Amino acid sequence: MKTSRPFLPSTILLALVVALASLTSACGGGGAEATGGEAAGAVRIDGSSTVFPITEAVAEEFMRENSNIRVSVGTSGTGGGFAKFLRGETDITDASRPIKQVELEQAQSAGISFIELPIAYDGIALVTNPENTWAECLTVAELKAIWEPNSQINNWNQVRPSFPDETLHLYGAGTDSGTYDDFTSAIIGQSGASRTDFTASEDDNVLVQGIQGDRASLGFFGMAYYESNKERLKLIGVDDGNPNNGAGCIKPTTEEITNATYQPLTRPLFIYVSRKSADNPAVQDFVTYYLDHAATLIREIGYVPLPEATYHLVRERFKARTEGSLFLGATPEVKVEDRLTAAPAQ
Repeated sequence: MKTSRPFLPSTILLALVVALASLTSACGGGGAEATGGEAAGAVRIDGSSTVFPITEAVAEEFMRENSNIRVSVGTSGTGGGFAKFLRGETDITDASRPIKQVELEQAQSAGISFIELPIAYDGIALVTNPENTWAECLTVAELKAIWEPNSQINNWNQVRPSFPDETLHLYGAGTDSGTYDDFTSAIIGQSGASRTDFTASEDDNVLVQGIQGDRASLGFFGMAYYESNKERLKLIGVDDGNPNNGAGCIKPTTEEITNATYQPLTRPLFIYVSRKSADNPAVQDFVTYYLDHAATLIREIGYVPLPEATYHLVRERFKARTEGSLFLGATPEVKVEDRLTAAPAQ
């Protein structure tokens, strides 16, 4: 037997619509409305695989305390992250290098304003397989000869005659990675210039797995990935060849990175926040939490936190919604506090 649905007068229907609208608004409606004194909504993040462990750790802690906010973190690489950011697809982009001039011009064309926030120091780790018993330190000149475009060095004994006659297998960050840009800038002298016949990935875990299974390997990635896998990898020192500093062969440690003596492979790490998104309560709360808790989490992960006085300057930069870049064109070894106090934004 067919049952008729009850008829509702228009006045009752109108009352139901109003009630449902009020309920949706009170529940947040998928936006970032305030609920019980807390921001509700979502924060979209993508970008650097180097910065990813930091942002992921902050996001997990933040969501434990703010269960009504969803923070998603992707890893498209620094270049891929900037591309999404400049299309307005994300609120925050992780970056292991400063924004480039071409990206700044794209931001200006797209009407995308941003707040640049340095959050940590990192050293690019040079690593090989633990079965490699011959390489303890390489000079910048040797690294350049290995990695430069059209390099003909394919054996370890071509790097140094005392090394064995074994095929050299290279691993490194993908070309969309800020780590690749920083490494090539520091070692080759030109960002984005290198040989192409190496195993490349924006996922540093792929590089770790490749190197740990290859006795003749040589690769590079962010320091935290070495720290998380040090029992499966061998860290190689770097000699910048500068007779004026007398440093000689240096391996990246917290002290060497903080003092900027691990050269030329020390660099700052960043998050870039969309100026429009910064007014979203969920994004504002997340970034504030990030800057308040970053130092502790960064140290646990294996990177080097900024000095507390420097974090204060970074917090003030976000609080004032200061737009533009202080680090555009800066060399990787630049000290964050010097830029924050001396250079005008671009």
